[in-house]
Amino acid sequence: MSQPKFNFQQVSFLTSAPDIRALPADTGTEVAFAGRSNAGKSSALNTLTRQNNLARTSKTPGRTQLINTFELAPDKRLIDLPGYGFAKVPLAVKEKWQQSLSEYLQKRQSLKGLVVLMDIRHPLKDLDQQLIFWAVESKLPVLLLLTKADKLGPGARKKILLEVREAALAFMGDVQVQLFSSLSKLGLPEFEQVLNGWFTDLTDETT
Repeated sequence: MSQPKFNFQQVSFLTSAPDIRALPADTGTEVAFAGRSNAGKSSALNTLTRQNNLARTSKTPGRTQLINTFELAPDKRLIDLPGYGFAKVPLAVKEKWQQSLSEYLQKRQSLKGLVVLMDIRHPLKDLDQQLIFWAVESKLPVLLLLTKADKLGPGARKKILLEVREAALAFMGDVQVQLFSSLSKLGLPEFEQVLNGWFTDLTDETT
């Protein structure tokens, strides 16, 4: 049976929530996007959905302060989580984001896959690795998306891709690594293929 393809252009905004209590009902399948505040998460979501303003982008990292929910299809959602790490905001604000992020990851039953976005020039920082280890322990499939790949030449991109793939073996889980560029659309078809597979496979498991 051929794998159905989801039209990511048909994604629509559902809600922004300060914590999981304000999210839609915890049913169906969710794939969450997480990453450091300067990893290009919003740009990747906009590129995936071909919508320039679906996720807010800014030259100031750390603008995603809420859990943003987008509907792909009935009971299938994309989740844009608050950025972590670098962000010039008051400590109290940063701590509140981190609390909502960790609460979502630990308690959300419909979370079925995690995309961790990392600037290809600065991959696998401590917070990235903590997040990946947590996801593997929770038996979640993980896609490590090396963003801003257009900033490097082909040889340097390939070298870092191979290094991160080798490092990912240490996580001992379902961890894939791909190149991605919002600017040049490098890696977009492969990115869509992974998400299509997750939504399809996970739907089959729950029916």
